[in-house]
Amino acid sequence: MPESRFLTRLEINRRRRAARKYLGSPQVMHAAVEAAFPAHQAGERRLWRVDSTGEAVWLYIVSATRPDLTHVLEDIGRPTISTWETKDYQPFLEHLENGQVWAFRLTANPTHSGRKKIGASDTQRFGHVTVSQQEEWLVKRLSGWGLNAVPVVGKENSAGDLEPQVTAVGREIIQFSHGTTDGRRSGVTLTRASYEGVVEVIDADKLRSALVNGMGHAKAYGCGLMTLARP
Repeated sequence: MPESRFLTRLEINRRRRAARKYLGSPQVMHAAVEAAFPAHQAGERRLWRVDSTGEAVWLYIVSATRPDLTHVLEDIGRPTISTWETKDYQPFLEHLENGQVWAFRLTANPTHSGRKKIGASDTQRFGHVTVSQQEEWLVKRLSGWGLNAVPVVGKENSAGDLEPQVTAVGREIIQFSHGTTDGRRSGVTLTRASYEGVVEVIDADKLRSALVNGMGHAKAYGCGLMTLARP
């Protein structure tokens, strides 16, 4: 793991004219996040996520160095009354231990591999679109990230097992254009799901790696950043 990690939060003013452009295109937000760091750090992994809570909208970033979000603040923030907040994430990561129980929030790209047509030789990724598929996708992958879903006491599924405390609280299919290496533009369709729930740490080292490197695909487009809080 890198020697340092930082967690940054900036409030987005959704009433600003440019906010629709930023929030409507993961490509635009990705470019804005990358512009917050020096060009010589372009190869570093950065995670970002946009959260909506009532009227409040927040941009979260996990990065190896502190970002300069002046351009984002001026375009879609509240520059006269607030700025962004960056905290050292390393102490929190180092205090993660097996057996801890956390509430979590995650935006991810739940997908499965398949063939577009019967008989096709190549497989490709397709987004899960139903709530049950998206929740099952996450539950199956938690152990690989050092976590286990805490069950809901007294709530059983059709097989008689306790239901995990994992809920898809937001779902969307986003379409936007993406620049290719040869200068052309191509269309991208992305399935994103936002999750909340309660998990137990079963492998703290795996969890630390997942928190800084991201979970699942489409990390450049606002997926893969999990945050933890006391339940």
